[in-house]
Amino acid sequence: QVQFVESGGDHVQPGGSLRLSCVASGISFTDIGMGWYSREAPGLDRVFIAGIFKTGRTHVVDFGKGRFTISRDIANKTIYLQMNNLKAEDTGTYFCNTFDHAYYTWGQGTQVTVSS
Repeated sequence: QVQFVESGGDHVQPGGSLRLSCVASGISFTDIGMGWYSREAPGLDRVFIAGIFKTGRTHVVDFGKGRFTISRDIANKTIYLQMNNLKAEDTGTYFCNTFDHAYYTWGQGTQVTVSS
C-alpha cells in the first residue's frame, strides 16, 4: 500500500523559508517521478508546484522558479521542497504524490501559512 506523510509546514512571515518533507512507503523513487502540489482551500483543486523525475531531473513551475527547490533522498524514500522568499499567495496545504503516473491516495498534507 502506497502512503505519503507530509510535514514541515508552519506559519511564517513573508520572505521567510520552510523545508517541507514527504516520506513515502510502498513505492520506489527510481521507478516513478514525484511531485509537490498545493491546495489553497479544501474543495479546490490541487496545483502542481514542482516535480522530480525518476532520473533526478527536476522541474519547478514558473511562479516557484528561483524560490522553490525540490530534492529527494532515495534511500529514505523522502522528497523535500525547500521554499524561500515565501509570499502570502503561497499559503495553502501542500501534498506530495506522483506526477507521471496515476495518483495514489493523497496524504493529509502539511499547512503553510504566510502572513505578517
